[in-house]
Parts: sequence; C-alpha cells; structure tokens
Amino acid sequence: MDTHAGSGDYKLNSGEAQKNKEFLDGIGNLWQREDLPACMADYVYLIKQVYYSEQLLRYPGSALIVRQLLDNQDRLFLYELHTAESRLLNDVVKKDKRIKVFRADGLKDSLGLLPPRENRGLILIDPTYEIKNEYQAVAGSLKEMHKRFATGCYCLWYPVVARKRNQTMERALQTSGIKNIQLFELGIQADSDGFGMTASGMIVFNPPWTLLADMQQVLPWLAETLGENQQGFYRIEQLVGE
Repeated sequence: MDTHAGSGDYKLNSGEAQKNKEFLDGIGNLWQREDLPACMADYVYLIKQVYYSEQLLRYPGSALIVRQLLDNQDRLFLYELHTAESRLLNDVVKKDKRIKVFRADGLKDSLGLLPPRENRGLILIDPTYEIKNEYQAVAGSLKEMHKRFATGCYCLWYPVVARKRNQTMERALQTSGIKNIQLFELGIQADSDGFGMTASGMIVFNPPWTLLADMQQVLPWLAETLGENQQGFYRIEQLVGE
C-alpha cells in the first residue's frame, strides 16, 4: 500500500524535470556506473526493466517499481488525493487487475484496509510535508495503523529541510510504544538554514532482517559518491529495539 502514490511515471525531458535537472546528480550519477554495490546494481537494473531501456529518459514512481515485484496473487493499493495526478496514476496502471487506485487521503482512508486478509504487507508512507505539522500528523497516523496491523512493514520517507522538525518526529516515534524501528538517512550537504532539502531518509518499522546489513554497505558509498563538495553523510540508527 502506498499512501501518497503521485502520478506514477515521470518524464525527465519535461519542463519541470529540466528546470534544475536534479536527477543528474541522483539516478543520473548511477546509471552507467559499473562499480555499484550489489543492492544498488539491483535497483538500477530494476529501473531499466520498468521501461526496457538503457536510456535515462523517464523515472518510475513507487507504483511502477513495486509492480515489477508483484506476484500474481499480490495486491497493490495506491492512494493519491490530487485529482490530476490520480488520473495519471490510474492511466499508468489501469490494465493491471492486481492494482487499485483511490483518489483519497491515504493516511486516513487506508486504515479501512488494515489488517489485510493476507496478514502480511508493506505500507509506504511518503507525504509531501508541505505543512509543518505533517511531521507530527504522520507519527499519529502510524500509531493508528500499527494498532490495526502490528506485524506489517511500514516505510516512512522524510525530507530534511529543518532538522528540528525531524527530531520532533523521531522523538514522537520513539515514545509511540512501537517496537523495532530503524532509521536510514542519506545527505548530500550538511544541514542548512537555507532553502531546500539537504538530506532525506526512511524510517522502517518491522524491517526485513537483511536491510540493516545492506544499508551498512550502500549508504557510506552513496554518501561519498553523491555528496556535494565532500559534505555527503549518512545515518544508520536503531530508534527503537525489538
């Protein structure tokens, strides 16, 4: 389940993508490298398989990435509140009967699907964080989700634009009563009071047992490879133990 699925497919030659060309310093920096760590090589290969292309012309959203990994019996639920993006998302996946698109608030309306009948599942939560109190709202929503489906794997994406907001969210999660929470963060610049995102990360609840080892291998490499002016950094933390 993806609570904020977006439009699902992004053209890198569009006017929006070409404004700052940020993708060149991210996926563009990894696209043709032959020294990728194993899990990064798998990731780049997966992106290429989405479009069956060696050229970096488009980039898939989470919906298309996950679709590549679905088995026949799997189900994927995608939430997108914005009308235009929801229509685009529906066009991208409409022929796949395993996938259902909802034009709705994913943090609130997805609660009705928990717990899933399979009693297993992955929930991706990646809000825009355009509203300052969204950091606190996300922590509250996660507590409600976890009450209904305690064994699910939850992946919460976050940006770093003002570190104090992140610290407030982390403390809220640490005191939530939820166990087994790991944090993984990648920064390309040191924290700044200026405008813009300098780092981002994922907070994972009930993480796969191999995830920590994979991140210990790949995050130092990414920080060095993608960091600007040797300011790249990473965080790997067990926020709450098992």
